[in-house]
Amino acid sequence: MSAKGRVLMAMSGGIDSSIAAMLLHDQGYEVIGFTLKTWDYATSCNKETGCCSLDSIVDARQVAVRLGISHNVLDVKEEFNKLIVDDFINEYLSGRTPNPCVLCNVYIKWGLLLKKADELNCQYISTGHYAKVREENGRHILYKGIDEIKDQSYVLWRLTQDFLKRTIFPLGNLHKQEIKKMAADAGFENLTKKRESYEICFIPGDDYRAFLNNKIEGLSEKYKGGNFITTDGKILGKHKGYPFYTIGQRKGLNIAIGTPLYVVEIKPESNTIVLGKKEELKRSCMNVGKINLIKYAEIPENIEVLTKIRYKDPGMISKLSKINDYVKVTFKGEVNSIAPGQSAVFYEKDDVVGGGIILL
Repeated sequence: MSAKGRVLMAMSGGIDSSIAAMLLHDQGYEVIGFTLKTWDYATSCNKETGCCSLDSIVDARQVAVRLGISHNVLDVKEEFNKLIVDDFINEYLSGRTPNPCVLCNVYIKWGLLLKKADELNCQYISTGHYAKVREENGRHILYKGIDEIKDQSYVLWRLTQDFLKRTIFPLGNLHKQEIKKMAADAGFENLTKKRESYEICFIPGDDYRAFLNNKIEGLSEKYKGGNFITTDGKILGKHKGYPFYTIGQRKGLNIAIGTPLYVVEIKPESNTIVLGKKEELKRSCMNVGKINLIKYAEIPENIEVLTKIRYKDPGMISKLSKINDYVKVTFKGEVNSIAPGQSAVFYEKDDVVGGGIILL
């Protein structure tokens, strides 16, 4: 074993995880590459897509061969379906908007790979995420990567202390352009030309509505014909079924009253979609459950944080108040389109204080 230790490297076949593997190898770690097979793409769509497709597995193996490190494929389709896909479906059927990448990170990429790391006597796990982790005051603190555009700390908020203390993020101190130059200089020009996917890996064409229809027989027939109503209860028309709408949605409503309307509330129990004007999407507070704290063991009294309610959200200054098993977030101003089921992540400057699931 290398003096620096053995690292299980999650390799998706993309440029980020490939260069992360190269950096660790060059730094003297013993790197063992693993690519996760999460989804049977051949039966779900006409083309290979996503971060764990057959093409990506081949690409990851080729990089590993070039680097002189071992490469393995771990079939986690059963676990992925049970823990990620089923949750995705159930959340939409409950009128919420899920974030499957957050769940995948904690249950699949860290949960399952750390078990494999233990089997192989790997002290660490590594990924190509743009984020950083440090130890301070007895805690392992997740914080932003220096590339503000690529920072991925938001989708890592569910990582526990046990996970973070064994995690290395080689790309946290690098910008994307530096990664591309490293790839080109190392002879991996093909990686610099690969299209980056921002879609959910198991949703062909990023069309979650078609996916739900394919997975649940008779879904459209069961729920179509529910009412669109105003916030004061006036019926405006019929919709296609509440699972096919998200908070803040404007397009595809097919309701014309002379002013733009948005989905402001989803009521699954009555198959009702509440529409309102843009100002009716604004909220000054929200409730957040399933809290995972990272920077502190307990929420400090009167703490002021920047709260992000979606990945590309610039965030809003807010105060956190612990109430029973959830946290009340009170914003300094008003926030648009808060969607139950999405992640709320709390920051102190670059540090992730913690996060949770929006209850509203």
